Amino acid sequence: RREPLALVNLKKKNEETGEDELASRLDHCKAKATRHIFLIRHSQYHLDGRADKDRTLTPLGREQAELTGRRLASLGLKFDQIIHSSMTRATETTEIISKHLPGVKKISTDLLREGAPIEPDPPVSHWKPEAVQYYEDGARIEAAFRNFIHRADAKQEEDSYEIFVCHANVIRYIVCR
Repeated sequence: RREPLALVNLKKKNEETGEDELASRLDHCKAKATRHIFLIRHSQYHLDGRADKDRTLTPLGREQAELTGRRLASLGLKFDQIIHSSMTRATETTEIISKHLPGVKKISTDLLREGAPIEPDPPVSHWKPEAVQYYEDGARIEAAFRNFIHRADAKQEEDSYEIFVCHANVIRYIVCR
């Protein structure tokens, strides 16, 4: 869903003339609209929680989410959906932001959960995931990229505006990828 050429059968020819109508078939597959994607990192959260459910937003984090929601609402755009990580801090951030965007559909997904897609280079002293985590998280975050980051569908007539609330490593991966 990234290149129109990937959607066209190159072996197909016009039955009457025997000529390839690649140009007209490509036009039919090209996006007529643009997907605008807003990548938002969750707000500040309590780092001392042992489990995800304990890593809730701090008062500053709630204020950050509130200000982000106000700012997004002030843009005057018609947001289509908010897709967010299923982790507590991203879910809470989404709930606060969505109060300012009534009627916008919210979708939770495990694909956008925080993780270690690749080994940090240079290494960092405060974060040392096990090697197996890179393979598991990397594959999951790549799946998120392939599932969510693509051009507008050829049938889409108007521009769309989507918000993704997730985590720093996921955002970094998407931007670099």
